[in-house]
Amino acid sequence: MDSMQLEHFKERLLAEKDRLEAEHGEAGSPGLDTPLTDAVSELSSYDNHPADLGTETFEREKDLAIRNNADDLLDQVNKALERIENGSYGICELCQAEIDPERLEAIPYTTLCIHCRREQEDHRRERERPVEEEFLSPPFGRTFLDETGMAGTDGEDVWQDVAKYGTSESPSDLGGVESYGATFYDAPEHNGIVQAVDAIGDVGPDDIPPDPETLK
Repeated sequence: MDSMQLEHFKERLLAEKDRLEAEHGEAGSPGLDTPLTDAVSELSSYDNHPADLGTETFEREKDLAIRNNADDLLDQVNKALERIENGSYGICELCQAEIDPERLEAIPYTTLCIHCRREQEDHRRERERPVEEEFLSPPFGRTFLDETGMAGTDGEDVWQDVAKYGTSESPSDLGGVESYGATFYDAPEHNGIVQAVDAIGDVGPDDIPPDPETLK
């Protein structure tokens, strides 16, 4: 890459740096350093229902995302300017080939050629779900002991006990659910039993079908 091209991309990067610094300042102007509870004059940001502060929480998260994105891009731009100074700008950090000028024109702070970038994206597509789900699935996976010989209280049982008092889910949010009492995971199961036969003691008088002879 000749000196004229380097100067051109340096000007592009400096202009992008100015834009990102201005964007960062605008994203921080609403007072993101102020706790949400202070900003809305509430004692708690999680009230009886999480939707009570839904709009305020959404706006706060949006502003934080914009500011964090500006910070990340600004860091990449500064590193690209450093590469111009040390003579490594425009070289792919993986294969050491020259990055196409057209790609640099579109993304002047990129560190990868188009081929290496595509290989990275193809590798990411192989995993459709977050890696954390391997440890958390089924729900409460680390303390979900229904399929083991352990008959004591586990994480799922604790959640069910709490969820009985209400969650943010409603029957309309879940398919096949007719009441609020069945909106949490494995709600229909009997608690405190090991085998289905143990549930006989949970049957009340209203659950016993009437004797046909008494109906005559």
